[in-house]
Amino acid sequence: LLKDSFVRLRAADGFSHARALAFTTSLILVQGMIVVVGLASAFGDVRFVRTAITAIEAAVPGPAADVLKNAVGQANRVGADGEYLPLTLGLVGLLITATVAMGQFERSLNRLYGIEQDRPSLVKYTRALLLAVTAGSLIALAFLVVAFGRGVLTSGIETVLRWPLAILLAAAGLGALFHYAPRRRQPAWSWLVFGSAVGVILWTLATLLLALAFRASSSFGDTYGPLAGIVALQLWSFLSACAILCGGAAVAQLEAVRAGVTKPREEKERQPASGRELLGRLAPNR
Repeated sequence: LLKDSFVRLRAADGFSHARALAFTTSLILVQGMIVVVGLASAFGDVRFVRTAITAIEAAVPGPAADVLKNAVGQANRVGADGEYLPLTLGLVGLLITATVAMGQFERSLNRLYGIEQDRPSLVKYTRALLLAVTAGSLIALAFLVVAFGRGVLTSGIETVLRWPLAILLAAAGLGALFHYAPRRRQPAWSWLVFGSAVGVILWTLATLLLALAFRASSSFGDTYGPLAGIVALQLWSFLSACAILCGGAAVAQLEAVRAGVTKPREEKERQPASGRELLGRLAPNR
């Protein structure tokens, strides 16, 4: 199933969609860190800044952490000076970027299901904004539990609950995205939980392996110089997007297998569609 899901992802040009999703995700990480830390600093919570730096070092692999730590330092200066207008504009920009990311996520899942037309723009981005505020917040909360749990929870509880709680929150957020983002009627939630679990497991493995690779490499920083942090952040975002879309492809492939279509068609095996077949692909499953 996972092998066929990968074939489906490749045939739907999933890696191009993952690159677009990764770009917006990296912007969200930087913007979100600036807004959260800036507001905390503006209201006098100095400890939050130190906690944020510790959390980034614990949760973000390699030089990618340097980019976010620089963002934390900049946000701390802006917040300490009481510059609320830049922080407010940053919050608006964060919502816009998150909305665009959710719109891209809808397009990605639509292509995985063979749906060639997204929702009308107003409907699409209104739904994308709602998904960014709801499901996106669950995924962000999962990151915060992993990142900040070490400083908030006691050592005994932290070891037992931190990672399971974060995985549960991430799976719930992804499940909601898999359910509400595509332009079609989705199957039962139990199917979506399977795809969410695949996405979260691959996401976790990609993060851990990338962190090990950065730790083992002594030439990455020398190769990219001052751009090492940006390259690392983009690479992590891309691998994360690929992992999440693999989870979406697993849901689509599982549904296809249950419907009797055991193997996805390769891109090279596709034939030009007739007019009736094309209309059938364009029409959403309602």
